[in-house]
Amino acid sequence: MSKTAQPLWQPTPEAVAATQMDRFRRLVNERFSTKLEDYHALHQWSVDHREEFWKLLWDETGVIASERGDTVLENDEMPGARWFPGARLNFAENLLRYRDDRTALVERLENGSRRQLTYAELFARVERLAAALAEQGVVEGDRVAGFMPNVMDTVVAMLATASLGAIWTSCSPDFGINGVLDRFGQVAPKILFACEGYFYNGKTIDSLPRIREIAARIDSLEKIVVVPVARSADDTAAAVADLPGSTTVEAFIKGAPEQPLTFVQTEFNHPLYIMYSSGTTGVPKCIVHGAGGTLLQHLKEHRLHCDLDRDDTLFYFTTCGWMMWNWLVSGLACGATLVLFDGSPFYPAAESLWDMADEEGISVFGTSAKYIAALEKAGRKPRETHKLENLRAVLSTGSPLAHEGFRYVYRDIKADLCLSSISGGTDIISCFALGNPALPVYAGELQCRGLGMAVEVWNDDGEPVVGEKGELVCAKSFPCMPIGFWNDEDGSRYHSAYFENWPGVWAHGDYAEITGHGGVIIYGRSDAVLNPGGVRIGTAEIYRQVEKVEEVLDSICIGQEWQDDVRVVLFVVLRDGVTLDDELVQKIRTTIRANTTPRHVPAKVIQVTDIPRTISGKIVELAVRNVVHGKPVKNQEALANPEALALYKNLPELGSN
Repeated sequence: MSKTAQPLWQPTPEAVAATQMDRFRRLVNERFSTKLEDYHALHQWSVDHREEFWKLLWDETGVIASERGDTVLENDEMPGARWFPGARLNFAENLLRYRDDRTALVERLENGSRRQLTYAELFARVERLAAALAEQGVVEGDRVAGFMPNVMDTVVAMLATASLGAIWTSCSPDFGINGVLDRFGQVAPKILFACEGYFYNGKTIDSLPRIREIAARIDSLEKIVVVPVARSADDTAAAVADLPGSTTVEAFIKGAPEQPLTFVQTEFNHPLYIMYSSGTTGVPKCIVHGAGGTLLQHLKEHRLHCDLDRDDTLFYFTTCGWMMWNWLVSGLACGATLVLFDGSPFYPAAESLWDMADEEGISVFGTSAKYIAALEKAGRKPRETHKLENLRAVLSTGSPLAHEGFRYVYRDIKADLCLSSISGGTDIISCFALGNPALPVYAGELQCRGLGMAVEVWNDDGEPVVGEKGELVCAKSFPCMPIGFWNDEDGSRYHSAYFENWPGVWAHGDYAEITGHGGVIIYGRSDAVLNPGGVRIGTAEIYRQVEKVEEVLDSICIGQEWQDDVRVVLFVVLRDGVTLDDELVQKIRTTIRANTTPRHVPAKVIQVTDIPRTISGKIVELAVRNVVHGKPVKNQEALANPEALALYKNLPELGSN
């Protein structure tokens, strides 16, 4: 990034002084007699004095806890660090700290349906559902799963689960049956919340066939609570009357005695969420996140990095299968109004979400880089067609936002806002690099590294570099590190996922650069995970489906950089005498779609005669991807058949839509 680059947006000194971030900087100076002049000095202090930083953040964000304990950090190493080991708290209690008549949740579905709950009503809903879960026998450490769209009932179910010290895990209803079983089947949930259907792109999708199969194949389930979304309550009750072990959410709540909502006090590192990796080398890894680390990190990101408060209306376009849903819901701890949307962002029209932004007075609008690019290609200019009076920030994640995307936002959406490209992931349920209302915005850059996060970019020699590309790492422990992986008793899978490159240092798998003015550029994943539309997809999930297609002998899948995004490309070796025609392409795509998600479906399916492998027999996605992008392939001597790489060079099919 050129040192002479001009910012696209710059906050005024008055605006900077009014931010919670700058107030925090002044507080640090006052409390610790420091002279931190700007954010970069504050960040360095927060990394050099992590215990003081996280303790002060705890106090200033008003974390509710029965105990904090005297120790902030014990056994400071990765993995293994223990933050606030003496603390006792409850995640749900912190998100339900407000119990007044301000609006907590607004639910919008693509069919025009709208519902809302005040903070008082939300508390009452959680109280009733928690009583029903307790009556069903849910206790601390049990798993409760959600096969749910982004609706209010999902938030209520998560909070009720967390209030009991139980563990919430979810995926969205567009997952095929294998995708659900690969995830929930590993963690043995006691209760499943599931919608009977949902709306997407003008269609009503029936979820009941998959719910029936889930019920038959996950033995641990003791109760399936069906939530009406696409049907009426009465029709839902009739539809599940013959489903063993099921009930409607209404009947589930009515059948339990009323009792006051109490919050089980748990350790800081008590499991809160089980999230899922993309499943690159097999079934997805089950990443366990703790209550305290998730809470503290989200409070930091919302209050300081997003300047969120009670007067804000926060929206993020997400499903319940993406960590941004968990991130969004934590906004309740700031007392903001959260807008939940479920459906296609382009239905019934490309400007639909901006109509909603005006109608709901959204102040912080979260989306993906792919959405921004698609909106521009659709020729939409919300700045000319919408008021967007309250809009002060746009957040973008999922994949790097291109320079053109930055310029489009400022040119055609709104000139005076903080455009924050953010990056982190499921692994940390938060961000390593993100936004800051007290800093300028440069095209193609994330504004800063997160407070308390020792984020660096290392070269191949393990040396931190600035102005050079390298591996994004976190060199010191932080509170929102995963507790570990589920069913990983000796911690070996957890260790191999992040700490094999450099012992004791978190290697995140992003290829990145830190700029001279402290920004971060993400060039993409440094491994073979596919990332269409910002959704991480493991190739193993696709291979498991392709293997079901009789005509296909072998396959390899990569992500091709295409039009500011990544598209999935599948190469197949077919049986002798079989030719790849339109009918077979459709069969392959249908098979993949039936058991995964629409994101897994390849944009291109191309026939080849051979697939490069290592001597030990492993296919090499990275090598193929490099050839497709015209990049050199290192270590060809490790391949059993390096001549096969030539089959992927300069393919005309990959130069067109």
